[in-house]
Order: sequence, then structure tokens, then C-alpha cells
Amino acid sequence: MPEITLNLHMHTRYSDGAGTHADIAHAALKAGLDAVIVTDHNVWVNGPAGYTQDGNQRLLLMIGEEIHDQARKPQKNHLLVFGANRELASYAYDPQLLIDVVARVGGLSFIAHPVDPAAPPVHEGDISWVDWNLHGYTGIELWNGFSEFKPRIKSLLHAIYYVYFPQQINRGPLPEALLLWDTLLSTGKRVVAIGGSDAHANHLRLGPLHRTVFPYEFHFKAINNHLFIPHSLGTDSASDTSMILEALRQGHGYIGYDRPASTRGFRFTACGMEHSAEMGDELSCKGGVTFQIRLPMIAECILIKDGKPVRTWHKHELCTYIATEPGVYRVEVYIQYLGRRRGWIFSNPIYIR
Repeated sequence: MPEITLNLHMHTRYSDGAGTHADIAHAALKAGLDAVIVTDHNVWVNGPAGYTQDGNQRLLLMIGEEIHDQARKPQKNHLLVFGANRELASYAYDPQLLIDVVARVGGLSFIAHPVDPAAPPVHEGDISWVDWNLHGYTGIELWNGFSEFKPRIKSLLHAIYYVYFPQQINRGPLPEALLLWDTLLSTGKRVVAIGGSDAHANHLRLGPLHRTVFPYEFHFKAINNHLFIPHSLGTDSASDTSMILEALRQGHGYIGYDRPASTRGFRFTACGMEHSAEMGDELSCKGGVTFQIRLPMIAECILIKDGKPVRTWHKHELCTYIATEPGVYRVEVYIQYLGRRRGWIFSNPIYIR
């Protein structure tokens, strides 16, 4: 199945971002992406969606929305909505109602930055998700670029340092977010994990200092979603959008941190007595299941079952494991970059029932 690279969760001047949809498309083409999903706050922007071309490169720009109740104090419960193709912010006052309406119109809903701690030195509050007695959402934003930045800010000097050296920020999803995901999966729910940039490209002016805080292109070369689709993208933006959204819905992909090295080529599959499975699929454990993990290059690879590591490989590109027990199996891969062990790949699960 063809593999595409999708970046999502970004903002334009229609909400609190600094750029336009054209700026995003241009930056995404430079970064070599196949598609992006723009998600302005509480506004669904009708019009910019479609293909942009630059020479031989093409980019599919998709429009979603980040919805939250602006009247809620303190601010919590942001929901990423894809594929609804209409304005739904009027339902933000009731998260369950909003999720239900998204499902009713055929859209996807992902809990945005479920763990998003405060950063007092830069006056950023905690905007984590707090209402967990809910059902029907597609998944969670496991790795959010801006949520990961906030805990690094111990002082204003830390903030300035990371603005000038942003490549030092990304280390992996917050541990609390990984624990939350495993907890949700342990209830028997299918919960798709995605990675989001939360890109704004806003400008910093502090005395003589002038800087764009994490330009769009910086984000687009970092936390991406690698999806597997039935056939290559064509020229029909509507059908290609539907194909990408279905891959997201099924969890047919993984989160890759592409800055240290491209994660393209990663594979996590399973083979049972009668069927095979890819990320997002279910498979019977009858007769045993053989997992195969293929890495783009040698790295530290961990197979996780029900939130606990069951096998670690350090010097392999091809890893195999035979399982005889049901469970939720997923993969984490780590790489050394800029003197630190950093998360590189986080797969969606294969569900062995």
C-alpha cells in the first residue's frame, strides 16, 4: 500500500496563526509533504481546500477545525474535527454532543493535546482535556508539538533559548499522554493516535529580538503522520481527501519524527493462521500471531503489549516476535539525535483479540 506523509493541526490568520493557507501550502511543499489539514479555532474556512502544485510536487490542502467552548473558564477540552465539511462550533458547549454531531455527519474527532500543562513564564495556561466520561471519538492527539514545548519553559530565558534552537525541543509524546493512551486502550476501545504540530508561526518581538516562533516549515519537517492508503493520490481532491480520512479513521499509520531521519519505510504487521493485519487492524490470536517490524535503519525498537514492554531490540532493522496472548500491541522506536535519546516512531496498535 502506498505511504503518504500528512501534517495536521495548524492555524492561520483566521484564528491565532500568522500565516495564510497559501503560506502553509508553500511551506508544506518545501518540506516534501503529501497533505496537510488546517484547523483554525472555532471557524471552518470554506474555500482553500484542494491541490496546490509546484513543478512536479503536489500538495493536498484539507480543512478541518479545532473546536472548544470559548465561554469555559478555565479553558479546556479542545477537539480536532476532520471531514465534517461544515461549521460545528455552536456545539462546543457540550463535548459529547459535539462528538455525536461530528459522527452523525461522517466526520472524525480527535481529542487535541489531551495533556497540555501550563507554562507560567510565558503566561500559557493548562488546556488539557478534562471530560473523560465520553464515547464515540476517533482518537487522541498523542504527540503535540506545542504541548511538548510548554514543560521545557522553566523561565523566560528557557523560552528564548528554545525559540532560537527549536530542534532541541522534541523528545517524544509526553509520558502522561502515553499512559493515558494505554489506559484508554485497556478498556477495549479502539483509540487512534495522531501527531499534531499545533503550528502558528507567530512573531516574537522582545526588545531588539525579532523571531518567527517555529515557522510552518520547521513543524512540517518534524512530527508527521505516515498513512497507508489503498492506492496512490490522484488528481481528484475530493476522493483523495476521503481516502486519507478513512486511513486516519482506521488507524492505518504511525507518527514519525522526521527531523533526525526520515521515518518513511517503517512497517508493523502481523500474520495469523488465516489472516494478516496492519496497524489499526484486529486479528485472532488463535494458533499464535507473528509480528514483523521493519525499521528504516537500525534503532532502538520496543514492542509494547497493553502498555508494558515485551521485547526490545537494539541493533536490528527487521524484528520478529511470536505472540500467543490477546492484547493491544504497538511499537515505539527511539533514536539518538543532538546528544539525546528521542522518540522517532510511535505506531498505531494491532489489536489481537
